[in-house]
Amino acid sequence: MNAPAPTTGISKLLVIAGKGDYPRFVIAGARQAGVRTVDVLSVRGSCERKTRRLADAVFPFAAGESDKAVAWAATRGYDAALLAGQVSPMSLFRGKFDETVKGWLRDMPVKNAHTIFGRLVAEFERAGVRMIAASSFMDGHFPGVGPLTARDLTPLERDDVRRGQEVALDVGRHDVGQTVLVKAGMVLAVEAFEGTNAAILRAGRLGRGSVLFKAAREGHDWRFDIPVVGLTTLKKMRCAGVTALGFQAGRLLLLDREKVVAFANRHGMAIVGIDSGLPPAPLRP
Repeated sequence: MNAPAPTTGISKLLVIAGKGDYPRFVIAGARQAGVRTVDVLSVRGSCERKTRRLADAVFPFAAGESDKAVAWAATRGYDAALLAGQVSPMSLFRGKFDETVKGWLRDMPVKNAHTIFGRLVAEFERAGVRMIAASSFMDGHFPGVGPLTARDLTPLERDDVRRGQEVALDVGRHDVGQTVLVKAGMVLAVEAFEGTNAAILRAGRLGRGSVLFKAAREGHDWRFDIPVVGLTTLKKMRCAGVTALGFQAGRLLLLDREKVVAFANRHGMAIVGIDSGLPPAPLRP
């Protein structure tokens, strides 16, 4: 059977792939949209074998080897590239670094996911590799307004979600993190460099019965570090006694929606999309 004609002007795509299911959903979505060739830049220690098997070609590189990765990609004639999957910014503080990465870390007055991955994106684009939104080809994975679960938020949870949204948008302006956990009006944890799961567990040590809100800042650069929730997130929430998840409608990537919602229903948790008044993530380049 012939592949469908491209609907995006992209026939050859590069996926810079980290950990988890996200890169596999991107590859599937791209092929469904008619992208004929999908190659993978495989981040060592993060990208999984299941992802590599879906690619037409694979090039492995370490997180500290940007020169090697960019040079390889620049010679391959890609129409576009995107980042997908979990690559911890902490990986840039471990292992061997090429001179380019050493220079980034030395010169950056502020180090966070936005500055580090933003610089990586800039390096690819400087080499002629067009970087597109990491949300591209993820149709159906960005839920809208309202509850996804059997139950909605309780009045107290709704108040805490509202408080979490306010705080998340404020800290987002400083690129601190995307996740805030609130209990009875008290902020128990704000995500920093440790990531969402560690922030959840930190909140759980302070008290059970909190809610979680996850947000992309106003003016978010959708080429990297987009908000993602999956089954692992829900399992961490249950361990920490978090009762509800609030998120910006159209601005959160929800992986394995059926499994996530089933897990939440089984454990009496609520998952609810909130209208933030901000534009949804782009699904096409």
